[in-house]
Amino acid sequence: MAESDRLQLKAVPANCPELDALAEHVRSFAHMLTQLQGHQLPAEIEAATAADLPSLQRFARHLERDLDAVTAGLSQPWNSGVVESHANRIKMPKRQMFGRGGFELLRKRVLLYS
Repeated sequence: MAESDRLQLKAVPANCPELDALAEHVRSFAHMLTQLQGHQLPAEIEAATAADLPSLQRFARHLERDLDAVTAGLSQPWNSGVVESHANRIKMPKRQMFGRGGFELLRKRVLLYS
């Protein structure tokens, strides 16, 4: 990152305390995610709910809907990333071409990609 961009990135949270608070919550969640510390999720949800950030509160409420599954996903080393990658690779051309070239163009793109 260029020095001017780095300085600008530091200046933005200084002018917006809500953005700074949100960035701190995101960093904390990212650390929990990368270190597989799912047992900390209830405390993270409580902190997010207590924050005066409506979007973050909404996100925390959605995590609570299936707390056991989210906690397991944040705790276990296994994931379905490879499967999701293949599904995304297959569906992306379809999404890009929806309503444009019809089935023949979609078929050609998928076959050329494979």
